[in-house]
Amino acid sequence: MEGFFILEVGRRIKEKRLDKRMTLQELGDKSGVSKGLVSQIENGRTIPSLPVMLAIIQSLEIEVSEFFQGLSLLEPTILVNRKADYTPFEKEDAKGFSYKRMMMRNLPASTIDFAILELSIDSHREEVTTDAYEFIYVMKGTTEYRVNGQTLVLEEGDSIFFDGRLPHVPKNISSSACTLLVLYFFDQNS
Repeated sequence: MEGFFILEVGRRIKEKRLDKRMTLQELGDKSGVSKGLVSQIENGRTIPSLPVMLAIIQSLEIEVSEFFQGLSLLEPTILVNRKADYTPFEKEDAKGFSYKRMMMRNLPASTIDFAILELSIDSHREEVTTDAYEFIYVMKGTTEYRVNGQTLVLEEGDSIFFDGRLPHVPKNISSSACTLLVLYFFDQNS
């Protein structure tokens, strides 16, 4: 929950800043905080104190209620990220390193299982459940992913994160094999 909230607050601040054509320095100066702190907030590396957050929101000249509209402290069960929505970020000062954040989530201590799943064009399976959170990244092809009654079409570069205890099944809807990177996060406390 906390990771989702931090990222969404940062994403919204950056979006509003760019809409207003403000630089990091300009927003920092206007809100009375450092350019570095604004950057850390926008990139989800820290969450501001309430006074700092309110100063930034006020500096962006938007109502607090508008800024937080639709932002829930409860993380959604199913999260779909489109390739076009991945956000670039800098991890270190290095030439030629281009990071894009696909997804960040805080989970309890867990065991992680990495797998490649290849779905042939005639693959078929009934819905299943697993005792893990699942992160799926479409490496090649297009899949129709059914999770808890929702059907989502995921194309190459898209990703999805969900609680594997929900009934789910992927279906290849490509004209050739579909390749998925699958990460299972098993809770060690279970």
